[in-house]
Amino acid sequence: MALLAASTFAAAPRALARLIYFSLHGEWTNSFAVSLSGGSAFGLDAATGVMAWLEEHDIGYRVTPDVIVPIVSSAIIYDLGLVTSKVRPGPLQGRAACDAALQTPLQEGTIGAGTGATVAKTGGTHRACKGGLGTASIQLPGGATVGAVVVVNSIGGIRDPFTGQLVAGPRRQDGSFDDPVGILLEGPPPPMPTGPVNTTIGVVATDARLTREEANYMARVSHNGLSMTIHPCHTIRDGDTMFAMATGEFQDEVDLTTLGAAAAVVSARAILRAVRLATGLGGIPAVSEISVG
Repeated sequence: MALLAASTFAAAPRALARLIYFSLHGEWTNSFAVSLSGGSAFGLDAATGVMAWLEEHDIGYRVTPDVIVPIVSSAIIYDLGLVTSKVRPGPLQGRAACDAALQTPLQEGTIGAGTGATVAKTGGTHRACKGGLGTASIQLPGGATVGAVVVVNSIGGIRDPFTGQLVAGPRRQDGSFDDPVGILLEGPPPPMPTGPVNTTIGVVATDARLTREEANYMARVSHNGLSMTIHPCHTIRDGDTMFAMATGEFQDEVDLTTLGAAAAVVSARAILRAVRLATGLGGIPAVSEISVG
C-alpha cells in the first residue's frame, strides 16, 4: 500500500485482492482496489484514474474476451476550504497513486488523503488540530497479519487508549487542550461545523482467508478502534467508513476473536500515528508543533 501527496491513496491494486466491504445495509461486493481521497465529492473522481490504471494492467472482471471491468471502492473526506477549495484530486492523481502503491514506501501524516484532514473540532474549527493519514500493522501469533490505513478527519478529539493521554483536543490559548467531550457537556454548545463535513475513513486488511461474513465482521469491529481513540466518536456530524480487505494468501485458519481484536488495535494505532505525524497546514497546527506555556 502507498499513497500520493495529491490527496489520493490506492490500496493493493497489484494483488487482485478480494475486497469485501461492509455498509449499513450489509451490501457487499468483490473489488480490485480501494481509493481514499480528499476533495469531498469531487475527490471521487480519483477512482476513475484507479479504474483506468487497473484496466491497463488487465485487472478486473473479464466480461468478454475484449472487455475488462475493474471494480473500485472509494471514500472521501470533506476538506474543502482549508487553504483552498480549488485543489482537488482527479483521475491523474488516482493513476499516480496506483504507481506509488507499487514503488514507494508509505508516507504518513499530512500527505495524500490526509492532507486537508483536521480533528478536535468540538470547540469550533478555529481551535482544531491537524489530522492526517496513518498506518499500523500486527502479526498474529499464528502468523497472519492485520493492518490498517486510516484518514482521520473527525470532529472529535484524539485520546491514546493505551496510555490515557489526550493527544488532541480543542486548543486553548496556552497550548493545552480542552477535553473534547467535556466541552460539550459543561457549557453552551460551541460553534461546531455543521453537516456531515467530518469523517474518518480507512481500510483494515489481512492476508488471512475470510468469508464475506467474516470480512464484514472485521470491518464492523474495526470501528471499535475508532471509538477507542476518537472522542466523541460516530457523531451526527461524522460519516465514518471502514473497508475490509482479505487477500487469502495466509491459508491457515485464523481465530476471529483475535482477528477482530487486532483490527480494532491497528485502527486505533493508525489514528494515533496520523495525528502525531501530521504537520500544520492552513493555520491549523499539528500536535507536534504545539507547546504549552
